[in-house]
Amino acid sequence: MRARTGGGLAVAASLGYGALYLAGRRAGSTAAERAARLPGDDVVSRSTMVTDHAVTVGASPVQVWPWLAQLGWRLGGYYTPRWVDRLLFPANWPSLDRLDPLLVRDLAVGDVIPDGPPGTAWYVVAEVERPHTLVLHSTTHVPPGWRRRGAMIDWTWTFRLTALPDGRTRLHLRVRGRTAPWWLTWGYHAVLVPADWVMATGMLRGVRRRVEAAPAPGPSGRRPFAEAGRAG
Repeated sequence: MRARTGGGLAVAASLGYGALYLAGRRAGSTAAERAARLPGDDVVSRSTMVTDHAVTVGASPVQVWPWLAQLGWRLGGYYTPRWVDRLLFPANWPSLDRLDPLLVRDLAVGDVIPDGPPGTAWYVVAEVERPHTLVLHSTTHVPPGWRRRGAMIDWTWTFRLTALPDGRTRLHLRVRGRTAPWWLTWGYHAVLVPADWVMATGMLRGVRRRVEAAPAPGPSGRRPFAEAGRAG
């Protein structure tokens, strides 16, 4: 009886993990969106992982875009659920619930978006077409100790905003990357891909909620990092 119970639990756990992994790969996106070629797809060659998530926002791309333009560590944040921020990123500040005109940047290729304390992790704008495309690229999201062991994460985040009828927007996020060596690739697929069911979909829902609430812009008291400029 115990063997049968243990076997049943193992099967249930495997099925549950498989469903979570699948959701982490593509929750919210359509087959057509996953098959589409997007800007930024050629930035990372020989990718070892690709995830696609999407949400429909009840506002135009012009209204959605400013929320992407203030993304960043201790800037606008990433609009993930508050409990996620508290649990995983306690050193960061809560994501803003309104636009701050001082943080909404006129992004250009080469601009830096911080993703941690100065000198730790950041994204560089690889492509931008306001208000439809924002491609962020990073090779900095690996701890220094891991880098000395040959670890590497080379990835892009592509935000694609497509206008829909009735003034709506389809907001599609594709994460495409290459990892090495094998243990980091395994760990990424085993842990981070399933976690994207919470992280990526939470971020997109966070953007939708804020855009549709349409709060009045106002100062937050936050300032961009001094080094947040164009990558040289």
